[in-house]
Amino acid sequence: MADESGLNPFVFACQGGLVLDQSTFAMQPGMALELENFEPATTGGYRRISGYEKWNANQVPQDLSDSEPLLMSAHFDGNVIAARGRKVYKGSNGSTTLNGAINTSVTTITVASTTNFSTQGTLIIGTEQITYTGKTSTTFTGCSRGANSTSAAAHSDGATVTQFWTEIDTGRTGAGRYSFFRYNLAGVDYIIWADGANAASNYKTASNTVTDITASGAPADPKFVTGYKNHMFFAGMSAATQSLVFTAPFTDNDFQSGQGAGIINVDSPITGLFPFRDALIIFCEERIFKLTGSALADFAIQPITREIGCLNGSTIQEFAGDIVFLGPDGLRTVAGTAKIGDVELGTISRAVQERFEGLSDVDEFESVVIPDKTQYRIFFSNAETPRATTTGIMCVRKGDSYEFADLKGIRPNCADSVVASGESIVIHGDFDGYVYRQEKGDDFDGNVITGKYRSPDLTMGDAGLRKSFQRVIINYAPEAAVNADLFVRYDYEAPNVARPAAYPFDSASVVAVYGSSVYGTATYGGQSNPLIRQPIEGSGFAVALRVNDRGASAPYALKGFQLEFAADARR
Repeated sequence: MADESGLNPFVFACQGGLVLDQSTFAMQPGMALELENFEPATTGGYRRISGYEKWNANQVPQDLSDSEPLLMSAHFDGNVIAARGRKVYKGSNGSTTLNGAINTSVTTITVASTTNFSTQGTLIIGTEQITYTGKTSTTFTGCSRGANSTSAAAHSDGATVTQFWTEIDTGRTGAGRYSFFRYNLAGVDYIIWADGANAASNYKTASNTVTDITASGAPADPKFVTGYKNHMFFAGMSAATQSLVFTAPFTDNDFQSGQGAGIINVDSPITGLFPFRDALIIFCEERIFKLTGSALADFAIQPITREIGCLNGSTIQEFAGDIVFLGPDGLRTVAGTAKIGDVELGTISRAVQERFEGLSDVDEFESVVIPDKTQYRIFFSNAETPRATTTGIMCVRKGDSYEFADLKGIRPNCADSVVASGESIVIHGDFDGYVYRQEKGDDFDGNVITGKYRSPDLTMGDAGLRKSFQRVIINYAPEAAVNADLFVRYDYEAPNVARPAAYPFDSASVVAVYGSSVYGTATYGGQSNPLIRQPIEGSGFAVALRVNDRGASAPYALKGFQLEFAADARR
């Protein structure tokens, strides 16, 4: 229905996500032909993603060469456990300043605050490394100056003090990417890791000790480790790729069968393990099994499917009450059902399946979940691809459906997400030796975020009618200043069709909506929900809208659009 100006309004909400398996003619208006670094938000619309920043200002020390990637980045007990080369380190994200100048010999160092620093570890001031054995709220005690072959130096009042990485394990040769599992044993918190080349090891913060799992019967070089029903399970051994080794109950280093330990063999090489609800899911190259029971006496294994396997254990994540993994035909779920406790498999990535085609090296996948956004991220990373061009996929669960978007500019070789003290922490380790925390800031560690959105080609229900477009109204939700451009493209972007210049889309363009938005400097009730009313020019049988960041935007959500047009001649 035309409004009072004689214009016809066409309104659509931004929903449905990136769709690559449908013709533009078949797509719903709210879907996207292009959606890069805009996440389908559970609150509605497409939100430009947040950035990432360094977890620790210091690079994890290189071992043999500066080309060594990070092989593990795991959050544990307030620290990050990071592996690089032959060594494993721990480090917090502490940063403070000196409260008073120090000379080369002081062993107690006073600072503004020791918040976010480990109870013991290594500091760095300038180029000097300093180990310490204790701390108060404002001091580091038991300091040893000029540690790790650095030179003790005098430092001035106000100098920056950061947490450096503390070596906790060494001598690991030939390691690949680590798997790890956090658990509590006899009231003590542990993290255990495996790298596919060395004995598994555990670490406990309380004593700051790493212990290799080398008891009689222990697997020599497991690649996967997890816990289930008070047992520790290992798999991926080079000499026994189809074997699942488990400990006696309530221990991580007892493999005696008389104590309840054992070995289970399956008929396909194991590619990942994941405890889920009341079963241990065993992913293989060509099969998926589940282990039920609680002890050696009643452990039972049965196939979930003999038709589909998991390509890479790093893609397995618990997500929205399901398990997501990468199969040969895309992302799949192992979803719990109400049918006699059985499970069903379903492919979820059909809409973006072409993004997974041509990715030949299955070892180059990494994944992470963002729990409070019901979001799964899978990355296609390698050392040769520059960070700015590294790609991936976001998947968001909305009710019974999934929505997708492209990722660009994040390059993990390892990643982790955990909820600690009620806070969601998402980290990744890059090939450059730094650990980064995702969901922080408005850029990628100082580099701009290339957010892009493109609508389908919209005919307003009548592809044979030429329309003269007069105005676009953008409904969006800014979180701070927005600096972007709106592009209007006609008739499928044919080369002989005029292309209007970009229309600035920024905070200065905002108009007020009484009751919900900002009017001048006053806010008239409710949540801010501004509109941008942008006059446009041009005509065509179809129109598409694009939004591109200029590289200086805080996150914002595109909620929907209203196109206003006058009917012209029929084709």
